[in-house]
Amino acid sequence: MKLRQLTIEKKRRREAYYFILPAFFYMLLVLGYPLIYNVVLSFKDVNVKNLTKGGSVFVGFQNYIDLFQNDTFLLVMRNTFIFTLACLLFQFTIGFAFAIFFSQKFRLSGPIRGIVLVSYMMPMAVTGLLGKNLFSNTGLINDLLVKIGVVGPEWLVDTSTALAAVIVMNCWVGIPFNMLLLISGLTSIPGEVYESASIDGARWGQRFVYITLPMMRGSIMAVLMLGFIYTFRAFDLMYIMTAGGPLNATDVLGTYSYMLSFTQFQFSKGSAVAMVLFACLFIVGLFYLKLLSKEDE
Repeated sequence: MKLRQLTIEKKRRREAYYFILPAFFYMLLVLGYPLIYNVVLSFKDVNVKNLTKGGSVFVGFQNYIDLFQNDTFLLVMRNTFIFTLACLLFQFTIGFAFAIFFSQKFRLSGPIRGIVLVSYMMPMAVTGLLGKNLFSNTGLINDLLVKIGVVGPEWLVDTSTALAAVIVMNCWVGIPFNMLLLISGLTSIPGEVYESASIDGARWGQRFVYITLPMMRGSIMAVLMLGFIYTFRAFDLMYIMTAGGPLNATDVLGTYSYMLSFTQFQFSKGSAVAMVLFACLFIVGLFYLKLLSKEDE
């Protein structure tokens, strides 16, 4: 009997592998091959001159050394972290506030929450075009400022304001995403816990600090990690609104890699920038997995 059960289990496991194999080979072809090719490319000197002739030279870590000695690349790294951390701060804070507000039961909670989610459902290309129009010299933002007697800056042309404009538009998309995930975490907390705390005399702030935050730790970490990954690898919003300008003020790793590869045709250096981006996200992913394993223990 046991032998028959083992045979059935082996057969089911084999069938499961048959279903997995097509997806595995697809992922290996679509994701694995480009990643490996990009790693190899980053250790060579491939440009528009030797690409067709196949005369590329292996240079080791020289592309990475050149990058970290390049002031433009250091500025791009700085922009990437400023953009990511600023977006995380505002998206999470405002999204959490919205999640607490919309988790309350009132008549128009559902319709208003649906309206807020419209910005998240819009394609990023549309959001970029909208932001480009809003923050243009004759756009809505400057028009409203003029009506209250303030002369607005040239948002997308001034190096001191261009990144702020992009951050605002990215937050406009990210706040509903944070709100949606955090609402699901809030609704999973049993109401009896809050009732017991209220009976014991706990105020709203105490309930938030000692009940809500600890019980939502997993949801909060997931939102922050996903937000970091999505924001750190941003490309389309900057490319549409500012194309990385002015003077690299809004260039991030994604746009800089694209510019090196497809504008300046320095394919190896563009691949090296992409690998730096991948390494940063890989480290963050490992950190998140380590936190999850500690929490499980």
